[in-house]
Amino acid sequence: MKDLTKGKPSTLILSFALPVFLGNLLQLTYSLADTRIVGSFLKEDALAAVGATSPLSGLIIGFLMGLANGFAIVTAQKFGAGNREEVRKSFALSLVMGSVISLILTVLGLLFLYPILRFLNVPDHLTGTARQYIFIIIAGMLATFLYDTCAASLRALGDTVTPLVILAVSVTLNIAGDLFFILVVKAGVQGAAVATVLSQTLAFLICWFYMIRRYEILRLKKKDFFGLERNMMKNMLSAGLSMGLVSSLVNLGTLALQTSINRLGRDIIVAHTAARKITEMFMIMFGVFGQTMAIFCGQNAGAGRMDRVRHGIGLAVLYTCIWSVMTVIFSFTIGKQLIYLVTGSHNETVIRNAANYLKFDTIFYFVTAVISVLRNAMQGLGETVIPLVSSALEMIGKVVIAVTLVPLLGYTGVIVAEPIVWVIMVIPLIVKILKMPELKKTV
Repeated sequence: MKDLTKGKPSTLILSFALPVFLGNLLQLTYSLADTRIVGSFLKEDALAAVGATSPLSGLIIGFLMGLANGFAIVTAQKFGAGNREEVRKSFALSLVMGSVISLILTVLGLLFLYPILRFLNVPDHLTGTARQYIFIIIAGMLATFLYDTCAASLRALGDTVTPLVILAVSVTLNIAGDLFFILVVKAGVQGAAVATVLSQTLAFLICWFYMIRRYEILRLKKKDFFGLERNMMKNMLSAGLSMGLVSSLVNLGTLALQTSINRLGRDIIVAHTAARKITEMFMIMFGVFGQTMAIFCGQNAGAGRMDRVRHGIGLAVLYTCIWSVMTVIFSFTIGKQLIYLVTGSHNETVIRNAANYLKFDTIFYFVTAVISVLRNAMQGLGETVIPLVSSALEMIGKVVIAVTLVPLLGYTGVIVAEPIVWVIMVIPLIVKILKMPELKKTV
């Protein structure tokens, strides 16, 4: 466990962020390996089918991770305040409420899967393959949430190393599972989906048994599930649903864009799939410092140390802006090589369009850096409305662009979409952070 309310903020933030970064990098390594395995052994039609549904799987995974991280903010606040009993109660509530929500979403997702694929404009010849893949991913939603909530609870206590180690095991099993199910069992894209769900299930089991053996503060008893305070439940639902919905709104906007991209043909679908995979790699630091600031601000808000919150936000913005400059350099120097590594494709249309996407969008990454840090810092402080407003603006902007610019400009409309909405959505965040009374408090 790591108490983030004491010690030098820069050292604490970087030491907390490093394992989170390595964990996110491992997750991306799997995602890239998965894309390459599917592209190399199942060819471009299979890769296009998976890519056509990737915003949907991103929506599911993003919501569950946001839900778990939001619940964990309350756990971090209780830990920062030194209330061990309420740490356990908040963890118990995370498991119960999150499991119920996950099961409801699983049932709804499976029931309405075909209409969803039609809404996404998945090409007819890819629909069968896409359905086989995403059906299994949705069916495994509960396993994904349970792992996410255990990892988030550990991070709430300042332990970022354990989730990293467990994730490393999960990623290794996932890649091995991909190769086994695709090359040996010949299960196609279904094999890739099964490998993902199995690895998530194993990651949860490993994390759970480690937690209850290692941390007495997370060792749940029957009484932790009873006599729960309504106020705590309300706060946790507010934080969890806020972070989950923020992620969902972002992904819904991406989903809207994907419906237009899916009309542009296989080569553009593959190009965008490659560009988005590399974008995930480039944006890794924004997620890392976002998660870090949510917990850092949560613990310090619980301890009443708002001076440390202000200092931490400034440091996180500085670190992510430095990273943004590096991504621009990568895009203009080795962008095409990265695209080939992800897809294994020599298709000129694929490489050219994906490279153009990376070159243009990375120039605006400093805006995304500010968005990620401020949004998560606010949620760590208990502000749930403005982050939702900002994300709603992103979704609305992408929907408008999907129905206007993309039909008019083709893939160029997709390329300019995100920078436009980033500039719009950062405005309410900056205005709110400057006005928050909590940040004006002294020690």
